[in-house]
Amino acid sequence: MTTLAPAPAGALVPDPRWALFLDVDGTLLHFAETPDGVRPDEAVCRLLPRLQAALGGAVALISGRGVRDLDTLFAPLRLPLAGLHGLEHRDAQGRLHVLGEAEALDHLRAPMRALAESREGLLLEDKGRALAIHFRQAPGEAARVEAVVAGLVGGSSDLRLIHGKMVIEIKPRHADKGSAVRAFMAEAPFLGRIPVFLGDDVTDEDAFRAVNDLGGVSIHIGHGGATPEKAPETAAHYRLEGVDRTVQWLERSAKALETLKEDRGP
Repeated sequence: MTTLAPAPAGALVPDPRWALFLDVDGTLLHFAETPDGVRPDEAVCRLLPRLQAALGGAVALISGRGVRDLDTLFAPLRLPLAGLHGLEHRDAQGRLHVLGEAEALDHLRAPMRALAESREGLLLEDKGRALAIHFRQAPGEAARVEAVVAGLVGGSSDLRLIHGKMVIEIKPRHADKGSAVRAFMAEAPFLGRIPVFLGDDVTDEDAFRAVNDLGGVSIHIGHGGATPEKAPETAAHYRLEGVDRTVQWLERSAKALETLKEDRGP
């Protein structure tokens, strides 16, 4: 693990051999009070197809959101996607691969709903194959929520707790964002390219480690909710300051890649 550090000048020069993997909330898009309140701006919606064209289609979103939710969020754009931290995977040919069963969490739905209803400001997000309690509107409940959810999961070897920004999530252990990156890198148009992953949260650390193992570029967005001096450790090699700086960097990268493509000619 390395302490977060700003990317040195020239370290993130775009390469047409990149395979670009992007987290969504906190990376491409600003957080909102609730997941449903998040909206992509027009700049991001225009940017993603440009990057996809410049990188031969090798651009994918890797998110804790489900594939259906991501499609709704970015409609009419349909990119390769990994949803629910890798439990859902739609490849570049549009084929959807799903791991785990929604029924595996049925015994937790009622107690998780009861927890969400126990205090104002708590929100249960039922994603089918994953369950998340958001406490962004009730930050003082963080410790209690995490304790209760951990108690519900107990010592189960089949389930994993994910501690995100103002959210705690339960999901099966079938996949994570790192395995999602590896799955994409084994198929066209990602195969043989240099993986680049951008993410902002603890949930992205598996992807950072996978990208590092594959000789790629790992970029942490922001400071993990802390000041720069107290930023948490991360497996990422580089840091960008936040969503706005990330979008600006991606726009510059798209322009540079387009220029390289023009210079090479048909």
